[in-house]
Amino acid sequence: MKRIIRKVVVLGSGVMGSRIASHFANIGCEVSLLDIVPKELTEKEKSKGLTLNDVQVRNRIADENLAATLKAKPSPIYHKSFTSRIRTGNFEDNMDWLKDSDWTIEVVVENLKIKKLVFDTVEKFRKPGTLITSNTSGIPIQSMLEGRSDDFIEHFCGTHFFNPPRYLQLLEIVPSDKTKEDVIDFLMQYGDLFLGKTTVLCKDTPSFIANRIGVFSIMAIFKLMQEMNLTIEEVDSLTGPITGKPKSATFRTSDIVGIDTLVKVATNNYNSCPDDEQREIMVIPDFVNKLVEKNWLGDKTGQGFYKKSKNEKGERVILTLDTDNFEYREKKKAKFGSVGAAKVIDNLGEGIKSLHYAKDKAGDFLRELSYYIFSYSSNRIPEITDELYKVDDAMRAGFGWELGPFETWDILGVEKFANKMEEAGHKPAAWVKEMLENGITSFYTIVADSYGENGVKKFYDLNSKSYKKIVGKESFIILDNIRSNKPVWKNSGTTLHDIGDGVLNLEFQTKMNAIGGEVIEGINKAIDIAEKDFRGLVLGNDGQHFSAGANLAMILMLSVEQDWDELEFVVRQFQNTMMRIRYSGIPVVAAPHGMALGGGCETCLHADQIVASAETYIGLVEVGVGVIPAGGGTKEMALRASDTYEKDEVGLPELQKRFLTIGQASVATSAYEAYDLGLLRKGYDTITINPNRVISDAKRAVVELAEKGYTQPIERKDIKVFGKSALGSLLIGVNSFKLAGYISQHDQKIAEKLARVICGGDLSQPSLVSEQYLLNLEREAFLSLCGERKTLERIQSILNTGKPLRN
Repeated sequence: MKRIIRKVVVLGSGVMGSRIASHFANIGCEVSLLDIVPKELTEKEKSKGLTLNDVQVRNRIADENLAATLKAKPSPIYHKSFTSRIRTGNFEDNMDWLKDSDWTIEVVVENLKIKKLVFDTVEKFRKPGTLITSNTSGIPIQSMLEGRSDDFIEHFCGTHFFNPPRYLQLLEIVPSDKTKEDVIDFLMQYGDLFLGKTTVLCKDTPSFIANRIGVFSIMAIFKLMQEMNLTIEEVDSLTGPITGKPKSATFRTSDIVGIDTLVKVATNNYNSCPDDEQREIMVIPDFVNKLVEKNWLGDKTGQGFYKKSKNEKGERVILTLDTDNFEYREKKKAKFGSVGAAKVIDNLGEGIKSLHYAKDKAGDFLRELSYYIFSYSSNRIPEITDELYKVDDAMRAGFGWELGPFETWDILGVEKFANKMEEAGHKPAAWVKEMLENGITSFYTIVADSYGENGVKKFYDLNSKSYKKIVGKESFIILDNIRSNKPVWKNSGTTLHDIGDGVLNLEFQTKMNAIGGEVIEGINKAIDIAEKDFRGLVLGNDGQHFSAGANLAMILMLSVEQDWDELEFVVRQFQNTMMRIRYSGIPVVAAPHGMALGGGCETCLHADQIVASAETYIGLVEVGVGVIPAGGGTKEMALRASDTYEKDEVGLPELQKRFLTIGQASVATSAYEAYDLGLLRKGYDTITINPNRVISDAKRAVVELAEKGYTQPIERKDIKVFGKSALGSLLIGVNSFKLAGYISQHDQKIAEKLARVICGGDLSQPSLVSEQYLLNLEREAFLSLCGERKTLERIQSILNTGKPLRN
């Protein structure tokens, strides 16, 4: 049957329930969020003369939980207006809303008895044929089906979201043996296409896949930390970004998730897996039990492994728990020679290899940890899944690992590391030995597809004892896989790939994908090649961020040396490249994700179309550095403001809005917010929920533009600016901010120069000007600000600490 999800009912409004409701609202569904009816009035309700029969009392729990969720940072919602898609109710008055629901999701407390009581009520109101799922993280799916109708059972499944649902990509789909195949297929596809998830089909085993492997790895880290006498800081330095794990590493992650939650999952794994060969590792260590006893559970109680405090100067500091004496102390910087050596290696895989084969304490720890994880992961197949790639998918999407266990093992060398594991007393699963004996030495291989165009990643399948294509990823364009093919062109900072159908993709590959000379060269070369032999170009990459902006180190160096001619040449070249993107002979589509700041934002603004990941944080942030946007960003804001003016209108409000967008260095916290800032254009630029689909959707946009008969645009010479008539108003506002103490004297100088550019300079009356006229003003203002000492101090501060000075 054809399913369309318009209305969703979420039963349970706690931390997960309200966040799941918010994410369904993000994608346009009408959501009903229900919870229990309070049994007592609060003092506030009593003072208002309310009774237990009043609606605001009966819906209080759902209302308060949703309100608390919507205040959370980072926000669970893409845009504040989307909250209107959620209505609240309760289990006694509003269960009849299920009659209109296309999907009902149970997210009540993890107690089988309570869940069954909820399902008893669901059976009375649910429309036959509609989806009914549970967000359980550990209760067996089969155990929930006792007493349920056939239709309920056939349409029931586990749908395990990870918290926070907006940001963590994993959605584990856990069917029973009686769930209809078309229901499973629908949930897998819907989770991918509409919810933006990496959907992983799991067996109904304790903690499913991600929590089974992930919590085991944390417990193994606890064990090794004690055995090797490592500090919390030392462990976090080794289990964070340096090895492809989240910045929060192990102990900060535990604080965020909740130490009590970690204990519950580990205890459940211990109790539910009597035959697990590593069961004893799941026994909670004494130092963790002591934290629970003291109610030091992490962020939710204000302290856990780390604690926020203030020093004698009143400055905020982060203290670390000493697990020996249970006192908090100042953080100690971890120092390992191998870590320092790995930090200068750009390639993550090579860095991981360097660390694992290092001869110091860091290398010893990481090798032993990987022995545990690789052995455990291989022995969980086929228990928790038949396909090894699902383990890697689950760990990347659910725990934020850049590489899953089997992907990491491949990098280290499967046979070499398996031998070292056995020498250390850790046994890989028998199927790994068999695989190696059969001459297959890696878990994955990348081969050309049937058209010889793009790289296709295949995994080793235990049943057939051969490589098989990963199902469900045919629509993804994954640049990591294409790199095995010969690139069309490359330099030290970019690679140009043929991604099929006559479309090229230019991938930035500098640190943070910063834009310097090599990226500028890459963009121009890509357009040259595309104009000659291809239909169009995508600007996109698989990095953590699209681009953090211009190469500040180069700007600082030229400014300090006062090499103004060279700096002027660099800025002019950047401007010309942005205009080349805008006025090339082929369609150029930008595919941003993560951070697209400063020059990264300007690159997007000049593309024919933007296809943005929903999780795109885009903005013109140059003012924070002490300059103004000079890669066409200020020009583009003036142009876009001009396009909104009616004939003979003085469009000061729109101009002020664009001025403030730049002047306040505003950054959209989602692609949807970027519409409000004027950085994305409604009707032109689109948003893709699943980040894995952004490049493929951008490619599709290029093809569509080409097939419509793309014509090279003509440079604009009709941009309306107001000169002094608008400049005076903006300068009055800037001066008011300075007098009120909101901005510094240097901020005032930056804002005044910005105002002059966006108003078109000192023109005595409204005029029509060209893009080049505004670019010249931009460049002049930028260069003058680079000569300011306070600007150089800000740039130096950002390079040193990642934060600008408040000067």
